[in-house]
Amino acid sequence: MPTPRSASLAAVFLVMTMIGAPVAQGRAAAREGNPLDALRRQASQARKDLEKVTKSMEGRKKALNESQGKLRATLQDLGKAEAALNKIRGPLAALANASYQQPGSAGSMAIFGGGSPDAALRSTADVTAMANGQDALVRQADDLQRRKQQLSSAAQDLQSQNAVAQTKLQQEIDGLKNKSAQLTKQLTAMLNKMGVDRDKRLELGCDKDLASDAKKYPNGLIPSKYLCPLPQKGHELRADAALAFYKLNSAWKKHFGHDMCVTSSYRSLADQQRVYVQRPGFAAVPGTSNHGKGQAVDFCGGVQSSGSVQFNWMVSHAKTYGWRHPAWAYSNPFEPWHWEFGTEDTNSD
Repeated sequence: MPTPRSASLAAVFLVMTMIGAPVAQGRAAAREGNPLDALRRQASQARKDLEKVTKSMEGRKKALNESQGKLRATLQDLGKAEAALNKIRGPLAALANASYQQPGSAGSMAIFGGGSPDAALRSTADVTAMANGQDALVRQADDLQRRKQQLSSAAQDLQSQNAVAQTKLQQEIDGLKNKSAQLTKQLTAMLNKMGVDRDKRLELGCDKDLASDAKKYPNGLIPSKYLCPLPQKGHELRADAALAFYKLNSAWKKHFGHDMCVTSSYRSLADQQRVYVQRPGFAAVPGTSNHGKGQAVDFCGGVQSSGSVQFNWMVSHAKTYGWRHPAWAYSNPFEPWHWEFGTEDTNSD
């Protein structure tokens, strides 16, 4: 499933067909007011609808896995029933043979034969005992045979149902992938025709609603799908911070002629631990850094030098876009490169 992180067009190319709206409707909506804003609104709705589809698929996968588990248990029971039936086949055959092979066994008719009465009674008792044992074994064999047939039928039904479910699920997944590929091509052409540049595409692909979802996760453990990529390759921030960064970067580029230089943005908990070991006494305790919240950036390109033209530009313009240099970073420790989005003055490097 495409996510805000997977590509700059991720939230855009899933706009129309995936949620049942043709591209023509998207174009019609785009003509109403700002077309980029229209695309962005549709992209946001597409993401929400796709999350519902994904949850539905996850539920179906879970049901399929449960059915597969039931099938495995049924096959195990079938094997046990088969083994039990095989186990009594020998004694059952032996009893049947004994009823014909035992000397003097003539059943109740032996009473009227030429032998002694005592011998006839013993012979009759033996035959009756064998008959009773044989009847019990026959009943047990019948029960096992019926159980075996029931389990076999249930296993076949489960196998058939699971095969159909797997096929349907795969078809839906393949259908989503095909639609995604088609929309990527169509919307890329549309954006190219509209002259939408890289920065605007990043902005379109970053849904600000993701920020509230990102805040639900612990520091440094935000899933990548809730982060948005920066123009600087390999860097990302929480959605609200990323959207503010795009504007800051655009203003910087107009003034200096190039993108801002970034050395660090969102840091996972593992990255925070690595930095803490490398910079003892300077880096924040892992799990407390604003980098782990996706709302802090460390800059290079001149900003790292207090009093430089680049640093002074940031001091003058960053607040316009929601970015600030926290008071602690002027002295304890001194970090002119560290800037944060919408935070309080706390030591949160």
